Amino acid sequence: MSSLTGIMLRVNLSENKVSKETIKREWVDNYFGGKGLGYRYLIEEVPAKVDPLSPKNKMVFITGPLAGTPVSSTSKLCIITKSPATGTILDCSIGGMAPAEIKFAGYDGIIIEGKAANPVYLVIDDSKVEIKDAKTLWGKGTRDTEFALRSELGSDDFKIMSIGQAGENLVPFSCITSEIYRQAGRGGAGAVMGSKNLKAMAIRGSGSLKMKDSKELMEKIKKVMKDVVLTADNLWAFTDGTPMIVDMAHNAGILPTRNFQSGSFEGYSKIDSESVKSALKNKKACFGCALGCGNFIAFDGIRVEGPEYETLSVAGSNCGIDDLKAVAEFNRVCDDYGIDTISAGGTIAYAMEMTERKIHDFGITFGDAKKYVKIPELIAKKEGVGKDLALGSKALSEKYGGREFAMHVKGLEIPGYEPRGSWGMSLAYGTAERGACHLRAWTVASEAFGDLDPFTVEGKAELVLNNQNNNAIKFSVCICDFWAISPEVMAEMTSLALEREVTAGELIKAGERIWNLGRLFNLREGFSRKDDYLPARIYQESLKGGSTDGKFIPLEDYEKMLSEYYSLRGWDNEGVPSKEKLEELGIAEFLVKAV
Repeated sequence: MSSLTGIMLRVNLSENKVSKETIKREWVDNYFGGKGLGYRYLIEEVPAKVDPLSPKNKMVFITGPLAGTPVSSTSKLCIITKSPATGTILDCSIGGMAPAEIKFAGYDGIIIEGKAANPVYLVIDDSKVEIKDAKTLWGKGTRDTEFALRSELGSDDFKIMSIGQAGENLVPFSCITSEIYRQAGRGGAGAVMGSKNLKAMAIRGSGSLKMKDSKELMEKIKKVMKDVVLTADNLWAFTDGTPMIVDMAHNAGILPTRNFQSGSFEGYSKIDSESVKSALKNKKACFGCALGCGNFIAFDGIRVEGPEYETLSVAGSNCGIDDLKAVAEFNRVCDDYGIDTISAGGTIAYAMEMTERKIHDFGITFGDAKKYVKIPELIAKKEGVGKDLALGSKALSEKYGGREFAMHVKGLEIPGYEPRGSWGMSLAYGTAERGACHLRAWTVASEAFGDLDPFTVEGKAELVLNNQNNNAIKFSVCICDFWAISPEVMAEMTSLALEREVTAGELIKAGERIWNLGRLFNLREGFSRKDDYLPARIYQESLKGGSTDGKFIPLEDYEKMLSEYYSLRGWDNEGVPSKEKLEELGIAEFLVKAV
């Protein structure tokens, strides 16, 4: 048999009922796993216009076909739901050991539906599945929750995924933490868990995966490991990790600074990779991974995995903070309370600018590290200024003003790459289905850090489209973003896992199918072209200082790029896919429901 178990675990919290069901093979053939298969379940089972925090919303936790195998960098779990931060379809992923553990317990994924009457946690111990009382866990941070569950279950073998107080209090940018140090951060999946009164999941599996030809698999894995994993294109993840991007982004003029007013930060060298290395104590890898990207740092009583580049930038330079200790503490507190550091950093930066402009006084200004590190707890508990900041930058700007510099797309705060210094990223942010996201199309690699002219629209629509299709299938096969894998190698590995021939062309077509399915979900929720734009600052204000001083994106250029993108996708000028395109992809049935 293949590495798929073929079984989904369904948990109805309203009815306190657990069941198992077989995955439709044609869904696997069209979507493969992870993001794509999760999208297929969500669009099928969650009605249009559902409140993301209502019992009618669902959560799909789903592995890829390579989870649990010895193939490096494939221990990723996709979590798919409707986002409380944006109202869009949402997928986010989490690494660590949990994806393999789910597979070893006998499942490809878990569907959570309904709402428990009282706080509960889920225990999956191979075929034994129980919904248990979580009243003693409610109110705890993710770290204390994990240790309490290990004690209660009498074993350290269980892999724990939990929410902190932010998820319990339905903060729309709360996250899910796995094994203390890994987060499914963006879009508010933690709040959806909280809305269901689900505090945590504990998973233990004692099974294994049986492949038809394990000898052939191991021989190919050895070759792939040597030729395309342990190479210069990937080993940066182990040596320097993402903090190395701080220096690169500053030099290229795309390091978000003081709420995206500048692309260069005078204090960048205090939060860059060398600074992180000075506090580095150990490295950590996900299940079976050879790259080991996790950086454990410790100093002055602070211990945390990270901070990664996104935190160093959006919650560091973007808030005017040049103190690594403060950023690390901010990271640690966010992790424990279960908060996305990107959205938290972006929202706080907006509040800092609002205060300095005297539009509304949030009591904090750029560079105020002492107050800054205290805000995540206030957000999680919705206390003091945190009650407002827990709304996120979009809702805050609608309440107090400053919409032109509330840096979000569709309600999701913009990550760590200034788009005026890498024009392709503006289109990537604008068209990403879950809101501003750098993981859908990372065009900075070709633009700000590569050979393409970053200040032109020429060729950027096609670049973004190809990146999006490739990453859609990459996150469905559930391969780590840090592995620069080609579609051909991805197809070779997937063929071994599914025990059928899979071609690179088939995978890319599936990526296009998955991307269009996400668009259809959003269309039925009321999204259209009007939502595919960035804040007015990007089109009206020039960057200040650094190598991108004076740069901005004229609105007419962005409009041209967006229209070209729609045309290349086979969508009309409002971003609605044509019937012909959807028939080609085999998903025309969803067009009627979307428009």
